[in-house]
Amino acid sequence: MARPSIINHPLARYVAKRIAWAAVVLVLISFFAFLVIQLPPGDFLESYVEELSRSGMGVDSATLVALRHAYGLDRPMIVQYWEWVTRFARGDMGVSFLYGKKVNLIIAERLPWTLLLTFGSMLFTYAIAIPIGIYTARRQYSTTDFVASFIAFIGMATPGFLLALVLMWIFYVSFGVTMGGLESPQFIGQPLSWAKAGNLLMHLPVPLFVIGIAGIANLTRTMRATLLDELGKQYVTTARAKGLPESVLVRRYPVRVALNPIISSGGWLLAELFSGDTVVGIVLGLPTIGPVMYRALLAEDMYLASSCVMIMSILTVFGFLISDLILAYTDPRIRLE
Repeated sequence: MARPSIINHPLARYVAKRIAWAAVVLVLISFFAFLVIQLPPGDFLESYVEELSRSGMGVDSATLVALRHAYGLDRPMIVQYWEWVTRFARGDMGVSFLYGKKVNLIIAERLPWTLLLTFGSMLFTYAIAIPIGIYTARRQYSTTDFVASFIAFIGMATPGFLLALVLMWIFYVSFGVTMGGLESPQFIGQPLSWAKAGNLLMHLPVPLFVIGIAGIANLTRTMRATLLDELGKQYVTTARAKGLPESVLVRRYPVRVALNPIISSGGWLLAELFSGDTVVGIVLGLPTIGPVMYRALLAEDMYLASSCVMIMSILTVFGFLISDLILAYTDPRIRLE
């Protein structure tokens, strides 16, 4: 009897369908992101000319027309979008008006730091939130539960930039250490060494904590609520009546079910960490994509801003895709059709 091919396997079809939908979503995001960036009146050249005029340097209309033609800003928006998206698909993101160099180079300088902080914050968030959520659910209404809930509410209510400023002040006053950025000034631009790696590890905890604290607070509450709901179900009562040890029972059954909302949160948590990274990155002076995108949006640098939005969108959609695949693998109740 012939074995079914991999292509006809339900999981393979599910993966192919999810990837196809992810591609459609990214195409729509690319169009609307480019459109929204173009909506404000004027463009980069008009803002640049206005800035030159305030400084006493004027640009005549003929030069402005020539520059607009050279940058392709005199073409219809749909033509500009098509040229940009086709170049983006080939790996060419155009030239930044603001920085005067290729967008690929600007993003390549900051993408590794962005990925390090984002995925580091996600690991930090899950590693803290899941155990605390399980612990407080098993000890409902205990002192530990009340303290953890209070800290979680404070964490959700405290703006990340405010927490960043407080931590920077504490480190400077208490230890005389400036926690801005990810490297001390003497290590910027230097090749990787043990001293530079140690300096990075010294600077890394503050941004990881600040970026991840809101996610920790939210996921802790989610894990606690979901696990409490599972612990009250009939199958748990039956397992206890059969004499199954509590630690084994909780780990083998309710926790596995309660993890589903946590796993499915990967996509939106990734987006949340990115959006939070923008403001926190400006306050802490982090070399990530967020502050660059913010500056590009203010300057109406459409190629740089659109590329930053697309990079973040790709990573966010990728996060949702991975979450769906993990859920499909871990939860047999999910239909792979």
